[in-house]
Amino acid sequence: MDVNLPMLEEARRKLRSLVRFIEKTTRNPVYTDFEDTIGEGVEVVLPGVTPGTNFERFRAKAEAYLREHLENLALQRLRRNKQLTASDLVELEHMLAASGGQPVDIAWATEQGGSLGIFVRKLVGLDRDAAIEAFENYLDGTKFSADQVRFVNLIVDELTKNGVMEPARLFESPYTDHAPTGPDYFFPDADVEVIVDILRHVNSHAVPSGAA
Repeated sequence: MDVNLPMLEEARRKLRSLVRFIEKTTRNPVYTDFEDTIGEGVEVVLPGVTPGTNFERFRAKAEAYLREHLENLALQRLRRNKQLTASDLVELEHMLAASGGQPVDIAWATEQGGSLGIFVRKLVGLDRDAAIEAFENYLDGTKFSADQVRFVNLIVDELTKNGVMEPARLFESPYTDHAPTGPDYFFPDADVEVIVDILRHVNSHAVPSGAA
């Protein structure tokens, strides 16, 4: 005879009404006296863990490792907004592997960022001086208003923290908190195009020349 969930629920309800008739007895307490022995920790890969959880763990370990090795030449080029080379990309792969990343993790990182250089730049950010320098020739500090300078400084802040920035972010918070309609609230169309070009140029430096 098969047992299904409704049948089990009915049995549970009936047993619950009979519990009060069970005779109560007193039992002596049982004491234990032993000392736990904690051995050396061992990393165990659980096959039931979802890939997303594993990748988030990889991202955290990779970021910690990379920030401990910021003096690495490839990372310095990436953070200083210098054009990444194919050899730099190989070095970044080696660093991710050294952080504990497996080939599947590195493939995921490349797919998530659209480029491994973009992924790594997002982890380590952009040097603030490099972010400022990207706008130096455009924002000379004399022909722009305080609101315009403040808007560009928001961009510099984001590039410093996140390494890259898509132009669409210009129409989201915190930019729209200051310019409700986006950059065109403060800038003429020609200047908006220049800002967008600068952002794309910064992003492109995290991708080796000629890479897809």
